[in-house]
Order: sequence, then C-alpha cells, then structure tokens
Amino acid sequence: MLEIFVIAYCVYFFFTIYTSFMQIGYVHKARTLRPIILENEKYIEAANYSIEKERLSIVSSFYNFLLFIFWIGFGLSILDSLISVESYWLKAIVYVDLFIIINWLLGLPFDLYSTFKLDKKYGFSNMTPALFVKDTIKSGILFLVFGSAVIGGISWIITNLQTWWIWGFVFIFAVIILINMLYPVIRDKMFDKFEPLKDKELEEKINTLLSEVGFKSSGVFSVDASKRDNRLNAYFGGLGSTKRVVLFDTLVEKLTHNELLAVLGHELGHFKNGDILKNIGIMGAVMFVFFAIFGNLSEAIFLGLSLQNEPYAIITLFLIFSPILSFFLMPLISLISRHNEYAADEFGSNLQSKEDLVNALLKLANENKSFPLSHPLYIFFYYSHPPLVERFKELGYDVNEESEEALKDSIFNK
Repeated sequence: MLEIFVIAYCVYFFFTIYTSFMQIGYVHKARTLRPIILENEKYIEAANYSIEKERLSIVSSFYNFLLFIFWIGFGLSILDSLISVESYWLKAIVYVDLFIIINWLLGLPFDLYSTFKLDKKYGFSNMTPALFVKDTIKSGILFLVFGSAVIGGISWIITNLQTWWIWGFVFIFAVIILINMLYPVIRDKMFDKFEPLKDKELEEKINTLLSEVGFKSSGVFSVDASKRDNRLNAYFGGLGSTKRVVLFDTLVEKLTHNELLAVLGHELGHFKNGDILKNIGIMGAVMFVFFAIFGNLSEAIFLGLSLQNEPYAIITLFLIFSPILSFFLMPLISLISRHNEYAADEFGSNLQSKEDLVNALLKLANENKSFPLSHPLYIFFYYSHPPLVERFKELGYDVNEESEEALKDSIFNK
C-alpha cells in the first residue's frame, strides 16, 4: 500500500508541475494581447506577477518532492531513532512537533523570498523583518501550545478507542469548528488591531444591509491589514456569538460606500444561500474519508518506513499524504465553489446593484493585480472563484473577448 501512496504523490507532483507550465505559457501569450478588465499597465504587471509566482511554485514543488523522498526514504526513521520517549502521547507530541518545525525551517527561504522579494517588488508587502519575527514567534507559541494539545488528544483517542478513526474525526472536526469561532478573537488579541469603523455613516449603512438579510454579528470592524500587505479584502469571521464583519483598512480606503456594500452583499449571498454550512459539510465529508483511510492503514506501510504503528507515525503520515488526496478532490470542490460564487454575485448585485459590484470587482482586480485570464486546466484544478472574465460576463459587463478567443485558438488549434 505504501507504493500506492508514493505513486499518488508522484502523479500529484507531475500534475502540479504540468499545470504551472501550462499557466505560465498561457499568461505569457495573453500578456502580448490587448488588455481586458485591467488598465494597460496593471494588466502587464499582473501578468508578470502571475508568471513569477508560478515559477516560484515550480521550484517549490521540486524542493518539496526532494523533501518527500528524504522523509519517506530515511528521514522519518532517523527522527524516530532520535526520540526515546516511553509515553505514547508525549512521543507523538515531540515527534510531530519536530517534523512540522523541520519542514517549516526548510521551507522558510521560500516564505522569505515571497514576502520580502516578490511581494515587495509588486507593491504588496509592507512586512518588516521585526514584524515578521514577531508574527513568527506568536504563531510558534500558538502552535506549540494548542497544536501540541490537539496532537496529544488525538494520540489518546488512537491508543484507547477501538474505532479511533471515527472518534478522531469527531474530535478534529470539533477543533476546527472551535478554531473558526475563535479565529477573529485570536487575530484581534495577538496579530491585528480591530477597531470599530470610524466612518459612522458607512457603519450605519452596513448594519442596515445586515438587517435586511437577517445576519446578526457582534459588530463591524476595520483591521490594520496595511501594516503587512496592500491587498484589498473583507470577510465575515467567527461563528455564533463571535461573528463579526471585518474590513481591511485598504478596502475602506479604496472603495466607495456603494462598492463596499456590494462586496459585502456578495458575502451575504453566501450566508443567505447556506454556503457556509455547505462548505462545513463538504469539509466534514472529505475529512471523514481521510480518517477512514488513515485509520485502516496496512501494517506493511509502517514496516516499509521502519516505523511503529503508533500515534506519532499515523499522525505524521496523515500530514504528509492528506494534501495529495485533497489535490485530487480539488476539481470537484472548486466546481461547487465556483457555482456558489456566481449565485453570491447575483445576490450581491440584486441587493445593491450590478454596477456597484462590477466597479468594486474592477478596483479589486486592479489593486490586487489579479490577472483576468488563466489556462482552462489551471482553472479546473485551482480556481475556487470563477475567472474574472466569466464573472463580469454574468454581471452583464461588456468584456472585450478578442484576447480570450485568440488564446482559446492558440490552445485548441496547435
């Protein structure tokens, strides 16, 4: 069975590399054609950014493949030999924590390059070395405290319960729900500065909008996201009594009131259409399948890796292989998500106006340098949102299709 997992990883690696090369070639051609949606300068800049990100992704994929070979070949067994702890739950905590920390350290150069080189080059990142270190220390503390507690909890379940994978799923699913509830509170206390909106007129308009659709929140807040990044964004954070509307200060600065209300109207469309509960249900179903697989692994897998069939090994294999399984489920999940986005666009445009939503999306695309065209295969695997071109067409925005049609011809008539 270990061979099956290794083959699956190789297929996953091939597809990630192949789709990245297809995307680079597609965007490279699109860059030379007449700009659509974005302003001319932003169009070229967005294309260049997309290409550079994809090139970095290719290098990262090769690097991760080498790490995979290292861990599967001998790394896991070496780490096991270095840890002499009798307690099953303590060994799981030490082993898994070290595995995650080592991977984080080995991947740190890519994070640093992306944050301090690539994103700064294109005017996104405002991150300073001091803030990066500060964020890293806080994240590390959260991981060591709460992550270790979760590892210890799942280790106890694996050791003491017969059908541990069912109860393990219930435990982890409950933890994820709890994290979603506490996320805005944790961000507020440890990372971001949440403040009530200073623009009281905008706050009143937002509260009126929320009342129209029956969305109850604990408040509308602005967050100082610009200290890290210049991208525009907004989200509804938390669950139950912790729900709150969070607006990036960059978004409040760049969008008019009506445009901002249209963006929130789109998000409220997800709420009204039950997409949040649907997503939780899909996530739960996928996670249940994963637990069913890793809860019934063959003894031969552990023997092949020179590991014991114990919590530390099961959890580590879950961390290594679950992203691969997720990749093959992505097309279906992305397809559902894109359908939901169209419905949310329709709801948001009806709640405010199509013109306001289109204007907001245009500003978001230009400010975030989101290139409007992508290779169909890349969209199939990675796009949780419909391409900008398709979203604008659905909203009745007059998109120049010349570039898009020329690219289709170049793909299908080779």
